[in-house]
Amino acid sequence: MSNSPSPFGQWLNGTLREVAYGRLVADFEIRSEMINPAKVLHGGAAAAILDDLVGVMVYALGREYAYTSVNLTVDFLHAVRLGEVVTATAEVVRAGKNIVHCEGRIVATDGKIVAKCATNLIQTSVKLP
Repeated sequence: MSNSPSPFGQWLNGTLREVAYGRLVADFEIRSEMINPAKVLHGGAAAAILDDLVGVMVYALGREYAYTSVNLTVDFLHAVRLGEVVTATAEVVRAGKNIVHCEGRIVATDGKIVAKCATNLIQTSVKLP
C-alpha cells in the first residue's frame, strides 16, 4: 500500500480493497522480488504480507500506543506464481488491553488458501501521534 505507515508495507505495494474496524483486505501482485527459485511466492514474502497487513490493521484500531508482533505462526498451503494477484485479509480475533490476537490469510484468485496465520501483538511504550 503506497500510503502505508510502514516503509516495508510500501515496498510490498498492496492495494487496499476493504477497510472495517478490526479488518483489512488488500490485493498484492506477486513480483520477481517476492519469488523463490521455483518461481512461486517465497514463504518469507507470504509471511511478510500477513505480518505487515495485520500490523497496519492493528495500527488502524486507533490505540494510544504502538503494538508489535510477539509471534507469527504461518501455514503455507498453496503456491502462487510470478504475476499472479493474491488477496490478503487481516482480522482481529480478540483485542485485549495489552495483547491483540489476530488471524490472516492469503487467497489466490482461484479461491485456494495460499497461507494463513495466527499472531499476537503486544502494546509497546511507544506513544502514537
